Amino acid sequence: MPFVKVNIEEVIEQKCQQSESFKKNWDESREEYRLIGELVQLRKAEKVTQCRLAKLTGNKQQVISRIENKENMPTLRTFCNLLSAIGYELKIVKKTN
Repeated sequence: MPFVKVNIEEVIEQKCQQSESFKKNWDESREEYRLIGELVQLRKAEKVTQCRLAKLTGNKQQVISRIENKENMPTLRTFCNLLSAIGYELKIVKKTN
């Protein structure tokens, strides 16, 4: 059976239009991925390796890697601990439209 090419962006857009709950979940996951990406950028900017971050937080390097590769989503507590270990904190601010 031959492989069929799929345009994943089109499929996601169709699903978002068909289902409000899918769209909500998709949008929320995008924000989670964005935050993880920022964590990775900050860790690298501070010149902290995954191994060093693991030692600072009491995790294994593999755990840090899985989080950064978006294979596992950290709890809010874990995310805040990772940020704190590299000298940052999470703040909540009112949206501006």
